[in-house]
Amino acid sequence: MIGGQERSAAAGQNLGCPTPLDDFGALRSWGRVPSRGATTMLLGYAFATVMAGTTLPTPMYALYANTMHFAVLTTTLIYATYAGGVLAALLVCGRWSDVIGRRPLLLAGVVLAITSAAMFLTAHSVLELMAARIVSGFSAGVCTGTATVAIIEAAPAKWRTRAPAIATIANVGGLGAGPLLAGLLVQYCPQPLQLTFGMHMVLAVIAGIAMFVVPETSSRTGHLGMQRPNLPAQVRGTFTVSAMGIFAGFASIGLFTALAPSILVTMIGIGNHAVAGLIVSCAFFASAAAQVAVTRLPAPVAMVIGCTTLLMGMLALTAALVTASLPGLVSAAVVSGVGQGITFSHGLAAVTDVTPTDRRAETSSLLFVVAYIAISLPVIGEGLAADQWGLRSAGIGFALAVGTLASVCLVALLIRQRRQQSSR
Repeated sequence: MIGGQERSAAAGQNLGCPTPLDDFGALRSWGRVPSRGATTMLLGYAFATVMAGTTLPTPMYALYANTMHFAVLTTTLIYATYAGGVLAALLVCGRWSDVIGRRPLLLAGVVLAITSAAMFLTAHSVLELMAARIVSGFSAGVCTGTATVAIIEAAPAKWRTRAPAIATIANVGGLGAGPLLAGLLVQYCPQPLQLTFGMHMVLAVIAGIAMFVVPETSSRTGHLGMQRPNLPAQVRGTFTVSAMGIFAGFASIGLFTALAPSILVTMIGIGNHAVAGLIVSCAFFASAAAQVAVTRLPAPVAMVIGCTTLLMGMLALTAALVTASLPGLVSAAVVSGVGQGITFSHGLAAVTDVTPTDRRAETSSLLFVVAYIAISLPVIGEGLAADQWGLRSAGIGFALAVGTLASVCLVALLIRQRRQQSSR
């Protein structure tokens, strides 16, 4: 899901350094490569396409549950296996694009996305769905960091300050477009499962062709190897507080992505898959908009706003579950998405600011480990609780737990700010 920005800050600091694209003008005169702007857009398209594939199954979980006869717990397990694929890719392939180039890694991510869609097309069991989700997660893990850096490196000079925002929009916009597109196709088109994944395979093939057209942006340095994140001692305080906010935000997004369709059907009584996809999309689109809108705010101030917004989102979700309100559920998704977007982007920025330059990649990788644990394990716990006490009670308990964590993070932030002011 959301990730890969661990290298964007470092890339942003090196925007003036020579890259293979510095020979862009000569290559373009030979008609071999597109312009920098076109390259950036093609990379953004490929990024968005891969990320859309990771959320495409969301409105279909209810269909799979009906045809394969499984309960909420199984739905959460199928959903959560995605995070395992992402973490494996981040740890194994996190630095590979620096060594072998951006294009090969992006092409591999596109191929994995096509493979995942094909696996969903032919899936007839829960284990096959889990396997497809793992491959989908691996595609996201391979692409996110690589695509983010490639977009920043390829951007024209006049776009340089906006390049991270372009990467964010491609990433989170793709995540939001997936359930929206799938919900519409499932609700209103014949053979929705085949049509949805077939359409995504076509879009991904186009993205793969684009990877043969765009130029390489990496100078190919370093060596292959697994990521071994290690937290520097001087950043542990900032990391702990930021990690709490990021954990709360990703846990809330995980709940909406995994269980919004089930909540809609079982508690509100609406079986419209397009509405289910729209609710999930609202959370992602709100996250993307928030990340872009608050880029100029100082990280400590933004984190306070983000945690407060997350708390409000969880209170709104609790009210929506108690009253079985569709407008309340949509509002909770939007508010929670805003809170998640702010806590994620500025939590990462806060940690990056206090981390030595040569340790930023590994430190940021630890934040992504926290994020993908948050997006999976709490949702599995929600599924277990739903089996015991029902979806409504489990959902309320989940919302209160996430809201409590956001409150603890908020208090910790305020205490740290007061201490910093006193020391000055």
